[in-house]
Amino acid sequence: MKKYKAIFFDWDGTAVLSRTAPVDQVVVPMKKLLSEGVKLAVISGTTINNIGDGKLHRYFTPKERKNLFYGLGRGAYNYHFTDEGEPEVFYSLIPDKERMLKIHGACYKIHERLLREFDFKTDIVFSRPNYCKIDILVENDRNGQLFFQEHELDSLNAVLKEHGIGDLRQLIRIAEEVGKEEGLSLTATTDAKYLEVGLSSKSDNVNAILELLDMECGLQAEDCSFWGDEYMGLSEGLFGSDSFMLTARTRAGDFFDVSAAGGQRPQGVQVLGGGVERFIGFLEAQSNL
Repeated sequence: MKKYKAIFFDWDGTAVLSRTAPVDQVVVPMKKLLSEGVKLAVISGTTINNIGDGKLHRYFTPKERKNLFYGLGRGAYNYHFTDEGEPEVFYSLIPDKERMLKIHGACYKIHERLLREFDFKTDIVFSRPNYCKIDILVENDRNGQLFFQEHELDSLNAVLKEHGIGDLRQLIRIAEEVGKEEGLSLTATTDAKYLEVGLSSKSDNVNAILELLDMECGLQAEDCSFWGDEYMGLSEGLFGSDSFMLTARTRAGDFFDVSAAGGQRPQGVQVLGGGVERFIGFLEAQSNL
């Protein structure tokens, strides 16, 4: 097994089963790796308060935290840790209020267009830092498990067909078209429950952190692995949110999917399955190399 100098990984569904699940199991190998100088980067669409209830970094010493990074909020916030061990944003992509209001307006127009033209109902979460979450499966309850569940894609495809919407690609096209009409270059991603529309994605997180690691210690993509559970194909040429960790800057790294869901993956992604247990097993094996 290759020993990696840096490991980038999704949180929900990869490192933990849910945001409310205990973190004890993943913390043990993380702590050992951080103490050895291995860089660990949590890449997630959520906020810092949802990573181990906002306390994940408290499991590690200030020295260990110097090797810990967070890339959160779909590109919005990128954290390193100070000498005192406190989280500090080193790079962010946060629009001013007027631009954020334009994003909100565009997302409402997406909602309005889907309702007017297709009688397709959605809900919108406006509170994210630089994007909106448009719920496209409003009747679906994940019971706190926010990672991709394979049956959701079947449910969504059936609903889209019922309303005369071709597939998920059409939702992405509608979002991008509305963005252009509003003078915005919007990035739209989906996990088959939410259409997330904003100015950035996980691509911005991994690129920012890898650039910092390159400047600080010369670390390159080939020294890294990238782990997630949402690489799967959702429609022809359209992949889940973790696929955005594949960028021109990171492509030389190794990419692994722990999801058991069927379907295609982007070229270069190795499908391992095994879920959270598989990822934790990998961390344990890395810590013993």
